[in-house]
Amino acid sequence: MFKSMPEVSDIHCVTDAKVPLMRFKFEGIPIDLPYAKLGIVSVPDNVDLLNPMFLNDIDETSWKSLSGVRVNKRILQLVPNMENFQSLLRCVKLWAKRRGLYGNLFGYLGGVHLAILAAFVSQRNPNASLGILVASFFNTFVQWPWRTTPVILHDGNVTFIRNVNETQGLMPIKLPCSPYDYCHSNITRSTFTRIRSELSRGRNITKGVLKPDFDWGYLFAPYVYKYSQYVKIFLSASDYDHSGDWVGWVKSRFPFLLRKVEEALGFCDPNPTEYVDSQNHDPNVVFYWGLNLCPDDNPDISSVEEDFKINIRNGDQSLGEVRLYVVQASELPDGSVKGTKACWLMPEYNEQQVPLYSEHLRGYFVGYLAPSGGVGP
Repeated sequence: MFKSMPEVSDIHCVTDAKVPLMRFKFEGIPIDLPYAKLGIVSVPDNVDLLNPMFLNDIDETSWKSLSGVRVNKRILQLVPNMENFQSLLRCVKLWAKRRGLYGNLFGYLGGVHLAILAAFVSQRNPNASLGILVASFFNTFVQWPWRTTPVILHDGNVTFIRNVNETQGLMPIKLPCSPYDYCHSNITRSTFTRIRSELSRGRNITKGVLKPDFDWGYLFAPYVYKYSQYVKIFLSASDYDHSGDWVGWVKSRFPFLLRKVEEALGFCDPNPTEYVDSQNHDPNVVFYWGLNLCPDDNPDISSVEEDFKINIRNGDQSLGEVRLYVVQASELPDGSVKGTKACWLMPEYNEQQVPLYSEHLRGYFVGYLAPSGGVGP
């Protein structure tokens, strides 16, 4: 059905992920579509997924698929001002993406993490302006005692009793609905260090958020990777039809790869951006992950590559090839890690571009209005 729709592109199914889903782009906007089967004869239009009645006798996969929807509904019930919360969440998502901190598969913050953190700040500052909320976000979490205290949304109907035997991770964040587990996280020592550093930077910048000449652009400035060496992850497929499935499958195994790289080489900063090796004629995607090594080091990554390939093959996926290299910064594309981004559908650049500015941050440039009405790059 989707394949016949001209607005839909890059369709592929991620069947072996923790939450199986269909991934595609609708008019250029990335969408993850999970599936769940309820144990009822028919699903009403106004189905309330927070009602335990609809969750009886469902399988584990469906339970995981519904988790994100249930969490989102519960968050909206718990925030005192939905508009302020949504504005804050847009800001912190933009900040995380621009600063290279967005993506659970890369050991960074996913959408649910940022939503709960933004909701927590909104609960504590119910009548604050957007600027104060953004500043409070950074000030709150740069000082947060992550080792001992999880972030929990205030819910007057539930009393949380901490189980000291629970596995919390480096940034423990509780889900706001039953069974009140911790958010799944792939944060490592390396990515935790980067997140803390960026939170500190954000706090320092937003100290002047109430000044009339405050520059929002500085807060959202793209992160510049300045490492002397990088892990180059090269993924290729024999044809475009299989490239999406192959890249999606390998990316689902990136948390394993990140742990292996840390064990072998120490600090690693995964850049979530996808690039293309224009010298290779097969459909391909390339990632560059920063390493904190001495410039003269010549590390051997062959054992990491071997372990990673074994981990990938365990899923019986053989749609393409993966190769790992350690490369010098001088070997990267021109402009440091600003090579050609992976993009299979090129926009029509002969269209007149209309600038678009944020509704929430005065004078902040967002992008260009695409011919279809969406936001262009």
